[in-house]
Amino acid sequence: MFKYNFLSNIYINRFTFVKKYILSIKIDQIQAPIANEMIAFESKFSAYMKSNVFLLDKIMAYIVKRKGKQLRPMFVFFVAKLVDNQVNDKTYRGAALIELLHTATLVHDDVVDESNYRRGFFSINALWKNKIAVLVGDYLLSRGLLLSVDNEDFDLLKIVSFAVKEMSEGELLQIEKARLLNITEQDYFTIIRQKTASLIASCCAAGAASVTNDAKMIEKLKLMGEKIGMAFQIKDDLFDYGTSDIGKPLGIDIKEKKMTLPLIYALSKANNTDKRNVVNIIKNHSQNTQKVDEVIQFVKNSGGIEYANKIMQNYLNEAFLILDEWPENEYKSALKNLISYTIERNN
Repeated sequence: MFKYNFLSNIYINRFTFVKKYILSIKIDQIQAPIANEMIAFESKFSAYMKSNVFLLDKIMAYIVKRKGKQLRPMFVFFVAKLVDNQVNDKTYRGAALIELLHTATLVHDDVVDESNYRRGFFSINALWKNKIAVLVGDYLLSRGLLLSVDNEDFDLLKIVSFAVKEMSEGELLQIEKARLLNITEQDYFTIIRQKTASLIASCCAAGAASVTNDAKMIEKLKLMGEKIGMAFQIKDDLFDYGTSDIGKPLGIDIKEKKMTLPLIYALSKANNTDKRNVVNIIKNHSQNTQKVDEVIQFVKNSGGIEYANKIMQNYLNEAFLILDEWPENEYKSALKNLISYTIERNN
């Protein structure tokens, strides 16, 4: 991992400035250099989701309507323009493939988690029940596969399929470790690399692969995406301790017995008595709000928040170091802003 030295301090100071700037602008301002591409993408994506079944088209329209900030397609387009100053039909297909396969995993996740909401909207399973939701997820998956196969985008299919495999393995590893509550720091990094970072890595790799055949360049930009994804997930885990008001219920990860970096670090520094007490709360009293508050305070007092912030900053520095190998232009500047926005988001 990138160690702190004089150069990293430059990146920290620069990021502090960028952080203040980035929180004052909105996502549509960051998106401005690819605004036309994003408009075209929405139209193409809707067309890719079309079917011959009225019910399915109705559900697809609902999915499109509740879209989020579309950060993943933005990474695809910005990286393509960083590499070749343009996008092409393959770039659009790469962005669509990622969105189709990712949306399929979210629909299936909501069924598994028995979740009734997704981004403030009712989930597919809440509105149309589990059987239809599973079939919708399967349809999205098949549309993504066919989109790639029909256009012989086998390189893109390999990139994104690998990410989906990683995401599934990461979820299962987290479930396994949650049962035993024996997760190490290295386990944690493996889980978030697979669960979260692999998808952002695939966005950057797909964007590059759509405009170049340079394997080393594609791999380097994929690594940049992985670093961004690692920082993104650590930031998300910090929200659990009340580091920002984003609407995420305080202590929800603890209640779900998820061992995240701030807690793992705090436990590693605790004496045996404190460690047994915290593990007992997580194992047997995780639905008790007062007990969960005890764990949150324990983590804060043990330096877990500061440690996780430092590691997040390291990953961010590593991502910027890779990006700085490219010459300055409007797409590189926008990509820097997007990376900062991704990490410093408040929702």
